[in-house]
Amino acid sequence: MADTTLDAIDQRILGALERDGRLSMRQLAEQVHISRANAYARVERLTESGVITGFSAVVDPVARGLKTSAYVTMHVNQPDWRDIHAELRTLEGVEHIALVGGEFDVVLLVRARDNADLRRLVLDQIQGIHGVISTRTLLLFEESSPTRHGAQLPGSSA
Repeated sequence: MADTTLDAIDQRILGALERDGRLSMRQLAEQVHISRANAYARVERLTESGVITGFSAVVDPVARGLKTSAYVTMHVNQPDWRDIHAELRTLEGVEHIALVGGEFDVVLLVRARDNADLRRLVLDQIQGIHGVISTRTLLLFEESSPTRHGAQLPGSSA
């Protein structure tokens, strides 16, 4: 990523796109109070510099049929981390992977159709990876995302 200094307009652009990545350049320019040409140029610069890494849809996991979610903490053999990471990335249901410092080595967010599917994912696939020493599974009962400006994730209740 190139060294990019973000000014107040860049921050407003990023905030608007985080709230709605489907904004047209006209809508974005209107929201941020800049010209369309300036919006195009800034979004292009933010993308080329690696600040914006992509655009995606936020999908309700429950509506998608993934009714069971959990955080899985892992202890791993440190020298095997790169291979473990590569294998975790191939597993269907692993939504997020984080190498962390502290009590655990790795934290995963996993989603499954049901408890049986979660059991298969954790006990058969994840624990079957060479270099995984142990796991602990924490079931999610409810979730929300502060990065969505206080908005709840679809399918969650408050």
